[in-house]
Amino acid sequence: MSMAIREGRWHVPVRLDVERWATRRTSKRVLVVVHTVTSGQRVLEAVRMLEGDPRVQVCFTAAPDVFSNGVSAFLERLGGLVLPWDQAAQTRFDLALAASYGSLHELHSPVLVVPHGAGHNKMVPERRRGRLAAARGTYGLARQMLVRDGAVIPEAIVLAHEEERSRLGRECPEALPVAAVVGDPIYDRIQASLPSRALYREALRAGTRQRLVVVCSTWGPASLLDRGWEVLHRLVRELPREEFRVAALLHPHVWNAHSEWQVHSWLAELGRAGLAVVSQHSEWVGPLAAADVIVGDHGSATLYGTATGAPVLLAEGTGADLDPDAPMTELASFAPRLRADRPLARQLSRDARASVRPRYAHVAGRITSEPGRFTRLMRGLIYRKLRIRPPGGPPGAPVTERAALPQLAQSAESSSLVVP
Repeated sequence: MSMAIREGRWHVPVRLDVERWATRRTSKRVLVVVHTVTSGQRVLEAVRMLEGDPRVQVCFTAAPDVFSNGVSAFLERLGGLVLPWDQAAQTRFDLALAASYGSLHELHSPVLVVPHGAGHNKMVPERRRGRLAAARGTYGLARQMLVRDGAVIPEAIVLAHEEERSRLGRECPEALPVAAVVGDPIYDRIQASLPSRALYREALRAGTRQRLVVVCSTWGPASLLDRGWEVLHRLVRELPREEFRVAALLHPHVWNAHSEWQVHSWLAELGRAGLAVVSQHSEWVGPLAAADVIVGDHGSATLYGTATGAPVLLAEGTGADLDPDAPMTELASFAPRLRADRPLARQLSRDARASVRPRYAHVAGRITSEPGRFTRLMRGLIYRKLRIRPPGGPPGAPVTERAALPQLAQSAESSSLVVP
């Protein structure tokens, strides 16, 4: 039992005598489970569906995870009511929301799980090398993640595309009854943000005559920041600065696994040479919407890039263990690779990618089968699981708003390594 529970530090909304202390009586309690900064950012898309409802009290907790660094600061910036994990696991809530699967079986609450990226692309990593390995599945769809002691863990599994329902049926048929296709919030926000492209370009300090090249790196040993490091160097050093602006968009796991100081240190020289580094505290939809060209790896940001209309190229040497049926696998099958033996400017030319443009659109169509409908469908699902009607009248369902303006890491273009 945790120290917080032993000492009796129970916050008002979860106390047995809550009626004595609460200012507002609520009829439903929702727990938001944050494993990592990435999953926290994604689960907030679902939490927004509860805005304006005074019947619901929302609490947060940090679940154990190897990438938990940065979660405490993330929750502190939110300003929500944060419970220790042990306390949250022993408290009954009407619904728990999560965007990852670790330790969810410990909760005494029905759990709704949303995906924390674009679709379900990666295979579950093999953990026991040198031993006989069982058949692996796709992360988020695999039976080994969804079932424990013969029972499906989540009360609801959120999917973005009907195609994913079919894939779930092949990997874990017993989970099909709890699957719900509601669309993708990031795809919808990209579409809402594209008309504001000029504002995002200005925030990234891209000149009117410059082409904006957004370089996307996920985390891990197969990422662009690892295997494609030389590509990033060449883009910054070889492209004429009067014609190109290069911006780096890094997965939160990169920042939180290695520290902000270390990432700034690694990129300091490139920053002085003109690289713009998007802050990890900044929403990353804006840079994608502003891009003239996207260079990436197997991460979700690269896949979401297909929804912007900009050409998407892959860094040579990057890749991952992907589900053969995943949209990222299809993108990797035809997206041009940046060649180390050819001039970069020519490879980034507008005309060079015209022949594969319809194929980008096809991949983008595989991200969601409910474009523009995430807020309505997600809100309906959450309230069905809470067993109450959504509040009627204004404000109604949250609308899909354009992304906030991107922020640059403060030390990216100076000789200083002071952490912002």
